[in-house]
Amino acid sequence: MIAVQQIPHDALENRLDEVAALRINVFRDWPYLYDGDEAYERQYLQSYERTTRAIVVGAFDGDWLVGASTGAPLSEHADDFAAAFCDTDVDIDRTFYFAESVLLPRYRGQGVGHRFFDRREDFARENGFTNICFCAVVRGDGHPEQPKTYSPLDPFWEKRGYAPLDGVIAKFAWKDVDQPYQTKKPLQFWMRNL
Repeated sequence: MIAVQQIPHDALENRLDEVAALRINVFRDWPYLYDGDEAYERQYLQSYERTTRAIVVGAFDGDWLVGASTGAPLSEHADDFAAAFCDTDVDIDRTFYFAESVLLPRYRGQGVGHRFFDRREDFARENGFTNICFCAVVRGDGHPEQPKTYSPLDPFWEKRGYAPLDGVIAKFAWKDVDQPYQTKKPLQFWMRNL
């Protein structure tokens, strides 16, 4: 059985390189196609060390970190993400943002994704947030890198009570594995009330 637990704040420093490696590994696949950079990853993940209002949940096979899931207040995350809400009535100060959930392929299908959501939802509720959101990259139909066996996660998210927010789309740049430079991608926001 895979152990899923919050990584204590004072232990994050010792786990950030592992989380960075997981992000690079998992996001390299469809639909993100992220050509990751260790230096960027390290800098990005340090934001979770700087506040006790953020959470990092780990999935462990023994002591080996095989998955990670993060969250932080939307108001403290990337400005590009908060800006997507400027024409809505969503109170970003009361909205918790679920960032990544990454899990090595051989550990999928064992309920870890639900446990990631459960831990983060509990954390958001305990810290007084009333909404939870996350975003997912939108790729056009017929993309040459899309695997024939790909199944979108929309049904999983919908079963947990999340729905896409009409017109709430962020733009964020990264380098795709098959491209020579960074390009901005649309990321659709999903949300539910606690």
